[in-house]
Amino acid sequence: MTHVGNCFCGAVAIEVTGEPEAMGYCHCRSCRSWSGGPVNAFSLWKPEAVRVTAGAEHIATYAKTPGTQRQFCRKCGGHLMSSHPELGMMDVFSATIPTLKFTPGVHINYAETVLPMRDGLPKLKDFPAEFGGSGEMLRE
Repeated sequence: MTHVGNCFCGAVAIEVTGEPEAMGYCHCRSCRSWSGGPVNAFSLWKPEAVRVTAGAEHIATYAKTPGTQRQFCRKCGGHLMSSHPELGMMDVFSATIPTLKFTPGVHINYAETVLPMRDGLPKLKDFPAEFGGSGEMLRE
C-alpha cells in the first residue's frame, strides 16, 4: 500500500509505502509546541519507506535537539515529517498523509500531557525501554 501526502501549499509531495512501524500520540512539550496542538499524532516509518516525490528543494530542517530533525516546507511552513536518526525512524505527521487510516496504539511522554485522553491505550511516562525510555506505564 502506498500513501501520498503534501505540505499545506502542495509544493512538497511525499510518499510512504507499506505499513508504519507504529502509530500513536506524543504529549511532550516539544511536539506540542511544534505541532501547535495539545497532542501530536505520529506515524513511524523506516526511512526507506518514505520518499519525497516533488519539491525537495523547498524542504527545510530544524533540529532543536540532535535526536529529532523536523522537516517543513519553506514556502508555506507546512510540517511534513521528523527524522529520528538515533531510532532509525521517520515520523511522518499523520495529517500529512490523509489516506492513511490512523490507528494509534500508544501514548508516549504522557507524563507531560495537557490533554488527558481516556481511550484504553497504553500510556507511557516517556518512551518505550527499547527506544531509551523508562518503559514505565501510567494509569489512565
